[in-house]
Amino acid sequence: MGRLVMYSSVSVDGFIADVNDQPGPLFDWLLSGDVPLDESGALKVSQTSYDYTRPYWNEIGATIVGRHVFDMTDGWDGKPPGGVDHVVVVTHRPKPDGWDPEAPFHFVDGVEAAVTKAQELAGDRLVEVAAGDVGGQVFAAGLIDEVRMDVAPVVFGSGKRYFGSVHAQHVLEDPDLVLQGNRVLHLRYQVRRRPI
Repeated sequence: MGRLVMYSSVSVDGFIADVNDQPGPLFDWLLSGDVPLDESGALKVSQTSYDYTRPYWNEIGATIVGRHVFDMTDGWDGKPPGGVDHVVVVTHRPKPDGWDPEAPFHFVDGVEAAVTKAQELAGDRLVEVAAGDVGGQVFAAGLIDEVRMDVAPVVFGSGKRYFGSVHAQHVLEDPDLVLQGNRVLHLRYQVRRRPI
């Protein structure tokens, strides 16, 4: 099974969106360079960010998101972001009326079902779990293998937390990757497993 990676761009003080549910300057780094990150050419990053991000995106077989993110993005018009093959949406509601049944989106009830479905779809490739409430639930359940953060130089003060509503202490290993790009610090941590 593929590894589970919790990921998002995040403010220095740990938020993935402000109090109005907006990312503000969290994604400025995706427009701060001269190296196209994808075929569209809309996203341009530094060479350092490209060398880190592009191979990571290529490893992702499925992404898990919550219904809130799905609704905010209008389901990316049925095309998974970043060239990901499948998106698994955690929701207690039915898929939207008129949703294209051929779109590679899978609607499931609960994070355990989402992880099972995403790992089935991804095979040996990575499963990316969007940070926030759903990511925090998967993290708290002890299912996340790795935490990746693209830390933007902004302080929100309050908003949507990277780890959602996790209320217990969890220890990560020392960062095994720290890279400075334009307007971003890329961090990667392995999750320290509790002894059984």
